Amino acid sequence: MSNTIMLIHGAWLNSQSWEHFKARYQAAGFTVIAPDWPYDDRPPAELRAQPKAELASLSQRQIVDSYAAKIAALAEEPILIGHSLGGVIVQHLLDRGLGVAGVSIDPAPTPGVPLYPQAIRSALPVFIDPFSWRKAKVMSRGFFASRFAQTAPRDQVDALYARYIVPTPGRVYWNGVVNPMKIRWDNPARAPLLMIGGELDLIADAKMTEAIYRKQSAAPSRTDLRIFPGRSHWTCMDEGWEKVADAALDWATANARPARQPKGARVA
Repeated sequence: MSNTIMLIHGAWLNSQSWEHFKARYQAAGFTVIAPDWPYDDRPPAELRAQPKAELASLSQRQIVDSYAAKIAALAEEPILIGHSLGGVIVQHLLDRGLGVAGVSIDPAPTPGVPLYPQAIRSALPVFIDPFSWRKAKVMSRGFFASRFAQTAPRDQVDALYARYIVPTPGRVYWNGVVNPMKIRWDNPARAPLLMIGGELDLIADAKMTEAIYRKQSAAPSRTDLRIFPGRSHWTCMDEGWEKVADAALDWATANARPARQPKGARVA
C-alpha cells in the first residue's frame, strides 16, 4: 500500500484549506503533500490583495496536468483525495491511470453528469459576468456565509473567510461546459474510487454526487458512495471534519490497488 497522500483543493481555496487533514494524516504516519494550483502558492490574504495575472487564464486542463506532473515526480503513487473541483481533478487523474485510490469529496459538476439545482445557482455569480472567462473572481463574503459555509458558526464566518478564501479563475467554470475534458466511465485502468457527499451542500448537490457515482460505477474497479447527513460544502473544516477525514483515509487504505513507482504521467 502507498504511504503517500496527495490532497487536491478546489475553487476559491488553496492548500491552506487542507491544514487539518494534512496534520491528522501526518500524525498517522503518512507522507502528505497538498500542492497548490498554479499561481495559488501564497497566503490567501496576499492572493486576494494581488493575484498573479496568469491566474485569470488558468484552465482545468492546466491544473490537471500540473498534478499529473507532480505525481510522476513522486517516489510512489499516492492516494488521491480532492474536495469540490479538486474532487473532479481526482476523477481526471484516476482516468489517466494515476493514483492507487481516489476519494472525491463534494465533487463539483463533472463532465457527463447533468447540473443539479444548487450547482447551477452557485455558479451564477460567475456565469452572469460575461467577462469572467478571462478574470480571476473573488467570492463575496455574503455568498461564503450563506452558501459555501452556511453551517459554520456565525461568529467565525469573517475569520474563516479571511483565512481561507482566494481568487479563482472564472475559466475553470466555463471549462466545465465549453468543450470539457471527458472521463471514460468504464475505464479498466481506473483505481478504486469513493464518492463523498454532504446532505446540506449548497454548492454541489448530494443528488449530483449520487449521479456521478452511478456514472463511475461503470468501471470494473470498486466504486462506493457515502453521503454524510447534516454536512455542507465546508465539510473538510466544519465541526466533525475528523469523521470525514477518517472515512476517506480508512476507505482508501482498505481498497487501494498495489502501488507502483510512477513512470511518467500521461498528459491528455
